[in-house]
Amino acid sequence: MAIKTSGMTPLLQVYDMPEAVAFYRDVLGFDVVSASPEVDTPEGRFSHWMWLRLGSADLMLNTAYDEGQRPAERVEDQQRWHRDTCNYFGCDDVDAVYKDLSTKLPDLHPPRDAPYGMRQLSFSDPDGYGVCFQAPIG
Repeated sequence: MAIKTSGMTPLLQVYDMPEAVAFYRDVLGFDVVSASPEVDTPEGRFSHWMWLRLGSADLMLNTAYDEGQRPAERVEDQQRWHRDTCNYFGCDDVDAVYKDLSTKLPDLHPPRDAPYGMRQLSFSDPDGYGVCFQAPIG
């Protein structure tokens, strides 16, 4: 029997949910599909889990810490492992994405052509996870 899938939805552990949601929703344009109920925590009021969608791409965010357990600053030993994860999003026009995002992300570098035939716009989210918008060259 062959396995049939209807998509894939990565789950990312985030340090600060309101910051992560603001990045994915307000900067990148994701819509919130679903979320756990909001809770009041010492860190603020937010949902611990969110399901986001941009076009046909889904992404889930989950808080890395329970209420009252988040350290005052990100733990570098934990954050450095996030650099091993990159989420690639297919798009029609990488240069148009760059033009739009460069007004929201002032340190964004222009797209580059990868040697394997993809035009790519790469950067990191607030938690250090890689984000890449890409399209075939030509």
